[in-house]
Amino acid sequence: MTWLIVFSLLGSIGAMGGAALLLAFPDAMRRRLLPGLLSYATGTLLGAAFLGMIPQGLKQAPPLAITGTVLAGLVAFFILEKLVIWRHCHEAGCETHGHQGGALILLGDAFHNFVDGVVIAAAFLTSPALGVATALAVIAHEIPQELGDFAILLHSGLRKSRAFAYNLLSSLATLPGALLGWFWLADVRQAIPYVLAISAASFIYIAVADLVPSLHRDTTLKSSVTQVVLILAGITTIAFFRFGH
Repeated sequence: MTWLIVFSLLGSIGAMGGAALLLAFPDAMRRRLLPGLLSYATGTLLGAAFLGMIPQGLKQAPPLAITGTVLAGLVAFFILEKLVIWRHCHEAGCETHGHQGGALILLGDAFHNFVDGVVIAAAFLTSPALGVATALAVIAHEIPQELGDFAILLHSGLRKSRAFAYNLLSSLATLPGALLGWFWLADVRQAIPYVLAISAASFIYIAVADLVPSLHRDTTLKSSVTQVVLILAGITTIAFFRFGH
């Protein structure tokens, strides 16, 4: 449980620390770094889903039940995003949010971070290696998300200090989610493979529906090659923690 708490805190405070560090960079440098972070995060999300969560779920429940749960999760996340409950945006000028999106961003981000905590708990209850790999995937996609959310809060009119404080509070929802998931899933272990399947669906959805379209905005050969390399690097990182020991 100690490792669960450590990696849950890393998933929230670490992401905010990374976002704060990026915000300290000049605008031009930050714009150059963000696409690379998005590419790497895409790889870690897909790697955690396809190399960790889905295979572990298939070991504990019938294949059709797991793949059906993943499919249902993808449809559910699409519906939630349509209702603007689950929405990720990495740009201050996101058309979905506009100037009134600050409060909605905080609510959606807190809910997402809480679910991330449950996801990490389910992974650690399955195996420590899967827990570490899952937490790393969470951290990798949270850094660019938190950076984007922070920019949206500033765009909504909040001062930098208040925007950072509100974003930090929403990011701390990861730990309560992890603790609740640990104690609840420990008593209801038959639910773990289905939580892993839903978690995999959320990772796939974020990567494919949110991050990949952002990467496709840059179509130059150099950036495309860089994106592929960093996506593969993200997948390799997850593979190392899953199978490297």
